[in-house]
Amino acid sequence: MKTFWTFWVWGLALVACSPREDLRKEISLNGTWQIAKTGSMEQPPEVFGSEAPVPGLVDLATPALDEQDTAYTGAVYWYRRTFVLDHSESDVIRLKINKAKYHTRVFLNGAPAGENTYNFTPTVLDVKPFLRRAGEANELVIAVGCKDDLPDTVTHGGDFEKTKYIPGIYDDVKLILSGYPLIDNVQTAPDLDRQQLRVVAEIRMKAGMGGGVLNYVVREAVSKKAVTRGSAPLEPLEAGDTRRVDFTIPMDGAELWTPENPFLYELELTTSGDRVGTRFGMRTFVASPSRDVFLLNGKPYYMRGTNVCIFRFFEDPDRAGLPWDRQWVTTLHQRFKDMHWNSIRYCIGFPPESWYEVADSLGFLIQDEYPIWTGGKGGFETHLGGLNAQQLAAEYLHWMRERWNHPCVVIWDAQNESVNDTTAIAIELVRPLDLSGRPWDNGWAAPASEWDAIESHPYLFTQYFSRTPGPEGHLKELMAVIRTPENGPDERTPRADGARYGNPVIINEYGWIWLNRNGSPTTLTDAIYERLFPWADTPEKRLEVYARTLAIKTEYWRAHRQAAGVLHFCGLGYSRPDPPRGQTSDNFTDIRNLTFEPYFYEYVKPAFAPVGLMIDYWEQTAGVGTSVTLPVHIVNDTYDTLVNVLYLNLYLENEMVARETADYRLDPLQTTVVEVEMAMPVKTGAVRLEAETLYRDERITSRRAWDLK
Repeated sequence: MKTFWTFWVWGLALVACSPREDLRKEISLNGTWQIAKTGSMEQPPEVFGSEAPVPGLVDLATPALDEQDTAYTGAVYWYRRTFVLDHSESDVIRLKINKAKYHTRVFLNGAPAGENTYNFTPTVLDVKPFLRRAGEANELVIAVGCKDDLPDTVTHGGDFEKTKYIPGIYDDVKLILSGYPLIDNVQTAPDLDRQQLRVVAEIRMKAGMGGGVLNYVVREAVSKKAVTRGSAPLEPLEAGDTRRVDFTIPMDGAELWTPENPFLYELELTTSGDRVGTRFGMRTFVASPSRDVFLLNGKPYYMRGTNVCIFRFFEDPDRAGLPWDRQWVTTLHQRFKDMHWNSIRYCIGFPPESWYEVADSLGFLIQDEYPIWTGGKGGFETHLGGLNAQQLAAEYLHWMRERWNHPCVVIWDAQNESVNDTTAIAIELVRPLDLSGRPWDNGWAAPASEWDAIESHPYLFTQYFSRTPGPEGHLKELMAVIRTPENGPDERTPRADGARYGNPVIINEYGWIWLNRNGSPTTLTDAIYERLFPWADTPEKRLEVYARTLAIKTEYWRAHRQAAGVLHFCGLGYSRPDPPRGQTSDNFTDIRNLTFEPYFYEYVKPAFAPVGLMIDYWEQTAGVGTSVTLPVHIVNDTYDTLVNVLYLNLYLENEMVARETADYRLDPLQTTVVEVEMAMPVKTGAVRLEAETLYRDERITSRRAWDLK
């Protein structure tokens, strides 16, 4: 295993390029490969009897290599294809496998060309020595193993709520042909105060080369209009040496990147032998401990969003090839936008790199979570006992080098719901290398810095595993008081002085009322529906009560401003109603066409609107003919001053029987409470109250129901 600092020099996480044929050429090796299965990684098989798509997973092989319910242990899967190159003028030829799991070993023309035990970051190998002459066919064979064969010195993506760990080459594969001076990696760091872009490029020379220049041009990504161009000097280097060329580019009057305006630029760097391009956004994102909020481009910004558990979705019965369908991925993120979500936590696993490109273009803030989930104190040592902080930092750096130009990636998330001392040490080893200074999240462990984020998972309903609600009902028990978000570092690794951490809090998991796509409870919610909603005895009833309840919880956490972000769990995962049953699920009814469950869309979408409402009334009954005071919280996540009208509509047995109105004015990023007196009807029955207001012609609602007695 190479040391951490060796990885800093040689971790060749190449950025996407905009090539000129005589400088750099990229050849995609995606497509249909032959595939076979053996029990050892030492020697490729002689016979390949099946085919599989790359990128993809091995369960897409035809004919199938495994039974549907296989645990994927003790096996090696071999991918094979041939290719022909005209590479006589190329000094450097590398193979890049964006991501493959678990443990990648490469053979080219029968010779071992290299390997990588990492499972969530790229494999980049110099393959020129193994190539046949130009115009002759080359045989490329890539082996991937299973999770149980990994050394305990690397992470494996363990998830207590998964049953399968399906191997495969699950991201793009390509050949990269280029010359010297070679551009290994580029990092861009916007500086909004100085209206400039800092660029650090890693350059390698070959023997006998002198200095030179590194030319640059910045263009608008959509229009391709050139914004600025110039050059930086290249000093002479010894052959094989790598030097960081550090310079700034003026960006006067640049358009800022935000989720509402995801304006992208392209940076193209050129040497006499290489050309590399990367997209970037003029965007900064920091955590402000003094204000308990995040600052996007220097201004407070509230995160509203969801989670994507891509490794769980890999186990979904209806997954097929959807994660690698660019149009499907784009539509998925567009559906998220339609829910008023501006943020996504890519949870316990990384999707293919194209997902980040989509998030850049459509405008999402990504909390990018490294696939580590080992649980409470001692869990890390049990599951990853051979992994020390320096080894973990090497993995983190490979990850960062692949992502640090994406404006969508705003938080490095070191791990999920785990308590250990290792991740914080690893964070501090790599933190200085991110020139944009993004905050980190350290799961349930203590935050590594006061400038970092902390996650909270306030699963309030878990208490009803062992008890039923009191006579006033679960909503009044839970919602009638202002709660500090719990189930995070303050409870799992509290400060010695008893004070709470001052870091901005992201509630990126809450609810604990999951239903499968067919409306059946999950293993974690059987007891919840039995105790809280026994009357919800059909899928439709359960789906409606789920949507109403999640909307209420969303309104609650937003209205009281106890968190800088509120992210629903989860926007994409598996749905496993049949054995082995799943623990969580998403909210689609048709995953291929990305159709949201109708109640979810109706109730939860307005709960996430930039201007939100919460009726702060939790009683189960009211007296006929009485006057009831109804406090309504109004939340403004926008930079606009709102002058509008609040409507309260009361329905008795689905007939509107009363309406009250109240004018309000609300400053940017502020909240207010409007109290409205409403007379109850003199007739008994079930009533429903809807508070509503308009935001950009969209009807925003909050709903409650009780009985009149």
